[in-house]
Amino acid sequence: MATLVLVHGSWHDGPLWEPVAKHLRDRGHEVHTPTVAGHGNGVAKDVDHNDCTQSIVDAITAADLHDVVLLGHSFGGTVIARVAEEIPERLKRLIFWNAFVPAPGNSLNDELPPHYREMFAQTAAASDDNSVAMPFPLWREAFIQDADAELAASTHKELSTEPYQPFLDKLDLTRFYASELPKSYINATEDTALPPGEWGWHPRMSGRLGLYRLVQLRGSHEVMFTAPDRLATAIEEAARD
Repeated sequence: MATLVLVHGSWHDGPLWEPVAKHLRDRGHEVHTPTVAGHGNGVAKDVDHNDCTQSIVDAITAADLHDVVLLGHSFGGTVIARVAEEIPERLKRLIFWNAFVPAPGNSLNDELPPHYREMFAQTAAASDDNSVAMPFPLWREAFIQDADAELAASTHKELSTEPYQPFLDKLDLTRFYASELPKSYINATEDTALPPGEWGWHPRMSGRLGLYRLVQLRGSHEVMFTAPDRLATAIEEAARD
């Protein structure tokens, strides 16, 4: 059985993993779902990408975890790549689930299509704490289009604002790209959170991993809410020896 640490994406926090985590625990796995620094409701948003990384490093080391299968979703991919540079000795495999794998020296923002960059910059500038809220129409049509209207609305209410500075920080990632840690990429085939084609997840992001295991998964960017059992099965496949 695996020791899994699941790192959420933007606008999420650790507790939102619970439906997936329950399926995995019921199958005998040890599952941890830490919240990345600056994420969640009622917390300060003045964090940078180093703070985000350090919060996951601290969660793993505080629990004295070893042989960790570390999964990152979306923005979480940038975090697990950095965590792999800091504590590779505690990790067994990295899993990127429709996650960013930034090119060396790029920020997350550099990997976004222009219309997202413009929207997020304007939203952060208009906020009082340099954060970005998720617009419901974007959530409904591009992130969770496989949900019914009730689930789309209820999950949107659970989201929190996203700290903007971590989007802007340049990530060297030299050590990550030199790492020989095994890697997997889970690709949700109906995920349109990044527009398919030039800006799509797979193979644009997955292809940067070099040698990796590909697991295809039916569902949207938020299949964690719409089919948590199906995502749990994909995680098991991606995590196995």
